[in-house]
Amino acid sequence: MRTNDVIEGDCIQVLGAMREGSVDLVFADPPFNIGYQYDVYDDRRAKADYLNWTEKWLAAAVRVLAPHGSMFLAIGDEFVAEHKVRLDALGLTMRNWIVWHYTFGVNCSKKFNRSHAHILYYVRDPKNYRFFPDAVRVPSARMTTYADRRANPVGKLPDDTWMLRPQESDKHFQPDSDTWHVPRVCGTFSERLGHPCQMPEAVLDRIIRVASEKGDLVLDPFAGSGTTLAVAKKLGRSYLGVELSEQYADGVRKRLQMIDFAEAATEPVKPRKRSVAKR
Repeated sequence: MRTNDVIEGDCIQVLGAMREGSVDLVFADPPFNIGYQYDVYDDRRAKADYLNWTEKWLAAAVRVLAPHGSMFLAIGDEFVAEHKVRLDALGLTMRNWIVWHYTFGVNCSKKFNRSHAHILYYVRDPKNYRFFPDAVRVPSARMTTYADRRANPVGKLPDDTWMLRPQESDKHFQPDSDTWHVPRVCGTFSERLGHPCQMPEAVLDRIIRVASEKGDLVLDPFAGSGTTLAVAKKLGRSYLGVELSEQYADGVRKRLQMIDFAEAATEPVKPRKRSVAKR
C-alpha cells in the first residue's frame, strides 16, 4: 500500500487491503448524515443503513490501527452516542470526549444555533500509546493572569474543550480554555478550498502533534479537502488519505503540491562556490 498520497475509492475496501496494525494515528471526519451536499455521496441515508455502514468502516479503521495507535473521530450531535457505543464494542479505550466549539456556527430558526462538534479520542491500548504533552502545552491562567508561583513554568496540557477566537493565530489556543473554539472554515476564509465540510488546520495540528511523532503514518479515511494530510506533511509525518470523490481527491493532490512549492520557495539559496583558475 503506497503512502503520502490520497487513494480514490471506498474506504472500507481500501482499508481492507491494508496491512493490519500498520497505522499509528487515525483521524476520521465521516459524513454526519444530516444532508450536506457532497458531489458523489448521499448524506441522507436511512438511520439503519447509515449505522450499518458506520460499523463496517469503524471496524476496518480499528483493524489497521497499530497496538500503540490512537484514533480521533469528529462527529455531530445526531450520532455521537452511536459512534461511541461502537468504538467501545470494538475494544478501544476512550481517553477524552472533546468538544470543539467554533464560531460561524449553523444558523437555526427553530432551535438554538449550533456552534460545536464532538471529537472522540480513543486508543488501542491505554497502557501503551503515543502521547506527547510537551508538543501541545499552553500557558496556564495561573501564569498569564495571576502570576502564581505554583504554576508549571512549561505550561499545562490543554483541557478537553478547545477554543480559538477567529482573530487569533491558528497556532495558539486560549490558555484557560477547555473548549476547542476554532472557527469553522467559512466560504470567505483564505483557507477555504471548496469542500463543504472542511476542517481547520489548527484542530489537526494539535491532534497530530500530541498523538504521533515524525515518521509515523497518519490515516484519514475521509480525506475531503485534505486538511489531515496537509498538516501531517507539514509536520513530517507519513500520511494516507482515502476519498470517494475524484474531484475532491484531485483537490487534495493539488493542495499537497502547493506545500511542496511553498517549501521550495522558502528554502535558502546556497551560495555557489567560486572557482579558482589554475595557473
